Amino acid sequence: MNDITPRPVVLCLGGHDPSGGAGILADAESIAAAGAFAVTVITALTDQDTCGLRHLYPQPPDQVAAQCRALIHDSAPLVLKIGLIGHAWLVETICELCDADTTRLVIFDPVLATGAGQAVADAALVQQLREKLIPRCTLITPNLPEARTLTGAQTPDDCASRLLALGTGWVLITGTHDDTAQVTNRLYGADGTTHAWDWPRLPGEYHGSGCTLASAIAGQLASGMALPEAVAAAQIDTWNSLQRAFRSGRCQLTPNRLYRLEAMTP
Repeated sequence: MNDITPRPVVLCLGGHDPSGGAGILADAESIAAAGAFAVTVITALTDQDTCGLRHLYPQPPDQVAAQCRALIHDSAPLVLKIGLIGHAWLVETICELCDADTTRLVIFDPVLATGAGQAVADAALVQQLREKLIPRCTLITPNLPEARTLTGAQTPDDCASRLLALGTGWVLITGTHDDTAQVTNRLYGADGTTHAWDWPRLPGEYHGSGCTLASAIAGQLASGMALPEAVAAAQIDTWNSLQRAFRSGRCQLTPNRLYRLEAMTP
């Protein structure tokens, strides 16, 4: 008999990474691992692999909007997860989607650079994010360099304070780029709530760790978990995915987001 039990749906907007380490493919795997289902719209095609990005091809705003409207009408996603945007011209389109249903949770992973350090957001896009998109977000998940770019502040506390002042409800600043023995991730709420988690720093470099974390949070939220608990659970899944990472190319490792399925295989 076919399983017709509905699954919670997450609408993902992001770039297509042909290597599968980051972007829409990473989103779909993380969301599936969290028990939800991803429907996807490509904001930018990319020419990249595990070693880096060669070119970015932003998609037309009208095309993105039409695809999103069709999926929203068909699947009624509970959460909108936004990753790589690729060009300032898409921000207005995404904001209109947010405004069309303010009950839908919005999780934004502000991808400003690739894992290899290549910039994928210019000054115009960063300004649009500050002024228009961040105020519409339930949660944003920058790493510390991205938080600094978005705010001009330096410490995690100061960055979070400025991001919350823009209007987002929650800020998760990850410590993956810090030069520390442990990775410290810090969650800040507009109500003054704070949480911090320390994780052993794993050796190696990973392609798509930020996508993995933000999408895991989106999947947990769609499945009904409260936000602080979703953030905590998603970190566990992300760390386990990185610990079990595999080599699919010559450079950065690929997170094994489907490790649980492998454990179930006889």
